[in-house]
Amino acid sequence: MKPFVSLSSKATLLFMLIALLVQTQVDESQAQSCSADLGNLNVCAPFVVPSANNTNPSHDCCGALQAVNHECLCNTIRIAARLPAQCNLPPITCDAGN
Repeated sequence: MKPFVSLSSKATLLFMLIALLVQTQVDESQAQSCSADLGNLNVCAPFVVPSANNTNPSHDCCGALQAVNHECLCNTIRIAARLPAQCNLPPITCDAGN
């Protein structure tokens, strides 16, 4: 009786599973890195709150912003923009003057 799955099929399946595991670990690593980078932006809080007296970012803030991966920042903004709809809330609109 022949085995149901050939050796080459088993090898292909094994490589696919390894690739999937590696991709999952890369995604988790990137997510952790993105989260850490965004957390480092806390030094920018004094310059971005609506009542901030000083709107000129510090050297630390600029350095933290420069260190954030652009895709990480853009994805975070996209996700934040979707949150109101996911919470059954009206969309957030921002006045250009504020």
